[in-house]
Amino acid sequence: MTVVLELRHARVRYGPLEALHAITLAAPGPGLTVLLGRNGSGRTTVLRALAGIVPLSGGAVLWDGTDVTRVPAFERARRGLCLVPERQAVFGSLTVRENLDLAAPAPDLALDAYPQLKPLLARRAGTLSGGEQRMLALSRALLARARVVLVDEPAQGMSPTVAARTYELLGSLDACVVVAEQRLPPVPHGRTALVYELRRGAVVFSGEAAELERPARGTAADRRRPRPGTSPSG
Repeated sequence: MTVVLELRHARVRYGPLEALHAITLAAPGPGLTVLLGRNGSGRTTVLRALAGIVPLSGGAVLWDGTDVTRVPAFERARRGLCLVPERQAVFGSLTVRENLDLAAPAPDLALDAYPQLKPLLARRAGTLSGGEQRMLALSRALLARARVVLVDEPAQGMSPTVAARTYELLGSLDACVVVAEQRLPPVPHGRTALVYELRRGAVVFSGEAAELERPARGTAADRRRPRPGTSPSG
């Protein structure tokens, strides 16, 4: 797999608060990368920095080895980046069908992925449950056929069965997929996932998902000791 997106020594500030402390990470494509951490760990800020929604106060964003730090969000979207935020990811005043039509004229792929949406096509998206809205938002991302897909908590509000299906779909994409989660998600069978665990704006672990799932050898601190190229915990 080839590295598609990178953050190099990236810093992000919200006023006087520094949310990311010189983070370095790389996301391959095609492939699944998981940003793991609690609320306030910085995982959502990483997605926003990759998408160009928040500016860096230091460091760089690279796409296919090219520095895109100063490339605005709309231009990154034109180049094939799709961001699915945690909130306001659908157009609430439009129907489910209208939301899908904005992404592609033939939404059959999305309805095959999430058949639960078929009886809801005439409903306004704002009236759907949280899990249904996530399915709709992810359906739009699937239809976009993006080169880079960034998703904040993709399975939020979904049943375990639908959540597993969602990760099967994300894992099958021919794209660089980066997701932010509070807990390690189900990794599709036969696939690997690269995991970066964040804490207080710093990377405290990087490796494959299987390494976090194995029985601990040594202390928890040993397992989460940053690898070369990652930031120390703050």
